[in-house]
Amino acid sequence: MTAPPLHGLRFAFGTLTVLPVRVNRWDREAARGGMLCAPVVGLVVGGCAATLGGLLLFLGTGPLLAAVASAAVPAVLTRGLHLDGLADTADGLGSGKPAEDALRIMKQSDIGPFGVLTLVFVLLAQVAALARLYDDSWARGALAAVVSAVAARLALTLAARAGVPPARPEGLGAAVAGTVPAPAALTVTAAFTAAAAACGALSGTYDTVRTPLALLAALVAAELLLRHCTRRFGGVTGDVFGGVAETAATAALVALTVGG
Repeated sequence: MTAPPLHGLRFAFGTLTVLPVRVNRWDREAARGGMLCAPVVGLVVGGCAATLGGLLLFLGTGPLLAAVASAAVPAVLTRGLHLDGLADTADGLGSGKPAEDALRIMKQSDIGPFGVLTLVFVLLAQVAALARLYDDSWARGALAAVVSAVAARLALTLAARAGVPPARPEGLGAAVAGTVPAPAALTVTAAFTAAAAACGALSGTYDTVRTPLALLAALVAAELLLRHCTRRFGGVTGDVFGGVAETAATAALVALTVGG
């Protein structure tokens, strides 16, 4: 039985944010709808990040504090879930251990040196990029906050496509892995890429091209990490999904700064 769209939205917001949304179904159909709706979650998270950043700019705090706030909002709204996944993935990849041992390292509650270093550099890159864009204008910074949040969740949609196996038989990764048909994932990607171009057009002709290209560059970076993790671990886990999301978000922000 196909899950109604509402169940997909509930699944997306209930699993990808701290918002008080009750998830009524946990089956594969609901997971499929949830992963297809993941970019919608990105719109909400990015909108909140842009709003707070803009408010701080209006109060005269400057672009750096606005950038810190915009980078903090997604972490707060996800309880740091994606950042934690990124750190665990870095520890697993950096361990040099066989897949089974690497997966065991990733399940541990502590964060190792690879994870700490990765978090530091990723967050620095996000804040630096957002500060540069907010320094240009509130509009460019706000657009970047939204695009990066959407890119992160769109990367999850693509990572959950059919043909990408789970590394473990249990966990959130196994629940959503392989649930999204590839044509549906590509359709969602095309729709949000076109929307990115339309939003970029509000800032001028150059951003009409740069914004969708930044989104696509983010998805390419996320896909490279996804493929590496699939080869290295034998599939994806919830941590890998988090790592893929943060990679996409960071790549989108960096790409949006290219060209000044």
